[in-house]
Amino acid sequence: MFEVYRKEIDWGGRLLTFETGKIARQADGAVMVTYGGTTVLCTAVGASSAKQGIDFFPLTVNYQEKAFAAGKIPGGFFKREGRPSEKETLVSRLIDRPIRPLFHKDYKNETQVIATVLAHDMENDPDVVAMIGASAALTISGLPFMGPIGACRVSWDGNSYILNPTIEQMRETSLDLVVAGTTEGVLMVESEASELSEDIMLGAVDYGHKEMGNVIKAIIDLAEVAAKEPRPLPDEPIEKDEYLKKIKSFRKQFEKAYKETDKSKRSKTLSEIRIDILNDFGETCNSSLASSLTKELEADIVRGSILKTKKRIDGRNTKTVRPIVAEVGTLPKAHGSALFTRGETQALVVATLGTGQDEQIIDALEGEYREKFMLHYNFPPFSVGEAGRVGSPGRREVGHGKLAWRSINPLLPTREDFPYTVRIVSEVTESNGSSSMATVCGTSLALMDAGVPIKKPVAGIAMGLIKENKDFSVLSDILGDEDHLGDMDFKVAGTEDGITSLQMDIKITSITKEIMQIALDQAKEGRIHILKEMSKAIGTSREVLADTAPKITTMKIKLEKIRDVIGPGGKMIREICDTTGAKVDIEDDGTIKIAASDTESSLAAQKKINDIVAEAELGVIYTGKVVKTVDFGAFVNFLGTKDGLVHISELQNARTEKTTDICKEGDTVKVKVIGFDDRGKVKLSMKRVDQETGEDIEDKKED
Repeated sequence: MFEVYRKEIDWGGRLLTFETGKIARQADGAVMVTYGGTTVLCTAVGASSAKQGIDFFPLTVNYQEKAFAAGKIPGGFFKREGRPSEKETLVSRLIDRPIRPLFHKDYKNETQVIATVLAHDMENDPDVVAMIGASAALTISGLPFMGPIGACRVSWDGNSYILNPTIEQMRETSLDLVVAGTTEGVLMVESEASELSEDIMLGAVDYGHKEMGNVIKAIIDLAEVAAKEPRPLPDEPIEKDEYLKKIKSFRKQFEKAYKETDKSKRSKTLSEIRIDILNDFGETCNSSLASSLTKELEADIVRGSILKTKKRIDGRNTKTVRPIVAEVGTLPKAHGSALFTRGETQALVVATLGTGQDEQIIDALEGEYREKFMLHYNFPPFSVGEAGRVGSPGRREVGHGKLAWRSINPLLPTREDFPYTVRIVSEVTESNGSSSMATVCGTSLALMDAGVPIKKPVAGIAMGLIKENKDFSVLSDILGDEDHLGDMDFKVAGTEDGITSLQMDIKITSITKEIMQIALDQAKEGRIHILKEMSKAIGTSREVLADTAPKITTMKIKLEKIRDVIGPGGKMIREICDTTGAKVDIEDDGTIKIAASDTESSLAAQKKINDIVAEAELGVIYTGKVVKTVDFGAFVNFLGTKDGLVHISELQNARTEKTTDICKEGDTVKVKVIGFDDRGKVKLSMKRVDQETGEDIEDKKED
């Protein structure tokens, strides 16, 4: 019934298996990929024809994690997988970025790639497995995909690179880098690093590119026996030459428009020219073809000008960074805020400090964990002068936010040094190139303004590339148009001492190591310049937090005292919070964090906790209050919430007939701890203490 094809290789000391022909046979391409004990089903389907009027490639990538892959039931009331998690969104982008440029430029059919995690061994992350699985599914599908690509994860342990480290190994390394590419070169890089040098980062990319060669070969071997017949590409429109001739007549108008350095004016003029072109063709115009050829003409003008003159759209040379203005304390009520402006790109970034109760709970396949640093990036349509939909964050917002998060995260203080939960919100208010890097710079400033003791300031810069045959130019701090019409988007973030994050996307088939080296060196120059400009606003973190920020005090109690502080059903801790106005978090190791808006509330909460956990010491004299009298003695509250019994024989040296002859409820008395019974109850004595002076009578006798 099944015609199954398999290919197995040893990769990084673990078995990598490709299998096709048994599952999802109606898809154009379907491959089950297993690495170690992690299995991902990857499928590719392309529509039989393109929709009318489409001038772009409608590719959709969906990566989805099934809870059963880890033997779990999804949390929440509705027990099934819902909207994509942040991880699923990020991995979908991770797969999309290297495969998109490898489809034939004339292919416009709707295409969907789905990667479904079926098993997770808690050692091998499914993201890389899904990437190479998607590549394999496309390669055998018959779709015009000019792959295959390979991908791998690389880490650095301080001495050497590690190929596809396990999840456990990743916790001990200073680099998390995912690289994808063809045999010719690298197409995509995504990374987080702990201030590593340009040489180490470039070495990691090069190492990863070499190690993925075996995977690419295995996919080719599978395709040789299992690939479907290639689909024919659509014929070129018969009117293409006619359209091209007419559109070229607008070349001088486009050249003049691209000499306008102001983005708003330039965009308005370009839009008018594009409308004129469509009007010139009349009602029978093939708008898809006209738009596509117009874009090619614009790209040729911009790219040719840069390569020939080394002058860019806004008049800069290839290395100059746009003017920068950095401000802090923009919003007086916020815990920390900054406005970072670079040319026509601007981000308003706000830092908010919270307590342990504000931590984000992440329910991942690997298990539940808490995140104390959140960064949310928003890109409203007004930032580019447009009217558009405002709603839940899209893939772009999630991806850009995560890139900024990776850039900042290695520099944050530990939980012990700074017990706050930190949320960053970046509102992009203007955009003309690399708002994600503006977010990195703004976040660094806002954190320092909030008094978060980050190790060093962080800055980011976006690099571009224009390449024609052997001629190329690397551009620092690219504009939006240079991103759209160029061949590379290469973002580098870091401190003056090293890189914390690197992201690269290539729109051509690949780039060389030489170009990457130039881009990294040029990015370092730009990064140092930006850091100097940022230091004019603030150079180090403020020593005190804002008045509006919660003040967190940390204290430690014995493990056996945790339940006493919590109380039955949480009664005690609720009472502490309600009466003092403070927030109290208790960790499993006995660490207590008290968050309060003022010192008075904090001290009140500390006193109540100390009262609960305080322990009576043998032989110590305390002042207490009689809370109850009984026939056999008096109960005295002498230490916080603790009561002890003064037996009737310990009330006075003489015989006592009735307890109330000596003391009554509400009386203040001085008591000495003389012992503990079998249940831990405290035995007290009044007769051994001078009730006037509080002196120990037994000590006097000894003297």
